[in-house]
Amino acid sequence: MFELVEVILPVFLVVGFGYLAVWRGLITDGAIDALMGFAQKIAIPFLLFRAISTLDLSVGFQPALLVSFYSGALVSFAAGVTGAHFLFKRDLEDSIAIGFGCLFSNSVLLGLPISERAFGPDNLAANYAIIAFHAPFCYAVGITSMEIVKAKEPSARVLFAKVTKAMFKNALILGILAGVIVNVSGFTLPLPVTDAVDLIARAALPTALFGLGGVLYRYRPEGDLRIIAMVCAISLILHPVIVYSLGSLTGLSKPAFRSMVLTAAMAPGINAYLFADMYDRARRVAASSVLLATVLSVFSAWLWLAILG
Repeated sequence: MFELVEVILPVFLVVGFGYLAVWRGLITDGAIDALMGFAQKIAIPFLLFRAISTLDLSVGFQPALLVSFYSGALVSFAAGVTGAHFLFKRDLEDSIAIGFGCLFSNSVLLGLPISERAFGPDNLAANYAIIAFHAPFCYAVGITSMEIVKAKEPSARVLFAKVTKAMFKNALILGILAGVIVNVSGFTLPLPVTDAVDLIARAALPTALFGLGGVLYRYRPEGDLRIIAMVCAISLILHPVIVYSLGSLTGLSKPAFRSMVLTAAMAPGINAYLFADMYDRARRVAASSVLLATVLSVFSAWLWLAILG
C-alpha cells in the first residue's frame, strides 16, 4: 500500500503546490496562464514529438489496445449525454458538453506521469499510442455531435471543415503528427536539435502539473453537484471498468493493459472545460467536474494500481 502512495502522491503534490501558490497569492493567474501556455503549446508537444518519433510503432499501436480504450470512451460519452439529457433534463447542447467531460480523460498531465512512476519510463508505449489519437478522436466526436445538434441538418463538408480546423489549431496534435512523420520517414535529427528538444521536453510534465493546480483553483465547485457526481462516476469508474473488461478479452501485453486501464481511470482533462467554453455550454459543470474528479483521482488511481498489481 505504501508503495502505491509513493507512486501517486508526488504527482498530486505538484498539482497541490500550484493550487496553493495561487490561493496564497504567491503567483498570479496571469503567470499561471503563461505557464500553461508554455506547457501545452510548446513543452508537451515537444515531449510527444520526441516520444512518438522514437516509438516502436509495431509495439505501441495495437488495434486491441485502441479499440478497447476508445470503445470505453465512446460508451462513457454516450452515458454522460444520456444521463445529462434524460436524468437531469439538460438540453442536448449542454448534454454533449457534459458528455465530453466523460469522454476526455486526462491522459497527458495525469495518466502519463502516474504511469511512468508506477511502471517505469520504458513501459509507456501504450500511453503514447493512446495519446496520439486522444485529442483528434475526442474533438472529432464532440464537435461532430455538437454541430449535428446545432445545425439540425448539417452539411458533411461544413462538419469536416470544423473538425479539421480544430485539429490543426491544436499544438499537441501538431507535435504528434511531426513525431509520426519523423518516425515513418526514418529521418534522424541532428544531435544538438534533439538535445535542445529534450531539454524543453523534460520541463513539460512538472510545469504542466504545477500549472494545472493553479488553473484548478479557479474552478471551485458551484451547484449542479448531482450532475458533477455523475461525470466523476463515469470518468473514474465506468470508463476504466469497460476498458478493463474489454482488455481482459484481447490478450494484450501486461504493460499495454496496465497503461490503458490506468489512463481510462483518470479525471477529465482541462480540454473538457475548453470544449464547454468553446460552445458556451455547461461551463460550470465542466470546470467543477475537472476539479473534483482530479481530487478523486488520488483514490481511483490508488485503487486501479492495486487491482493491476
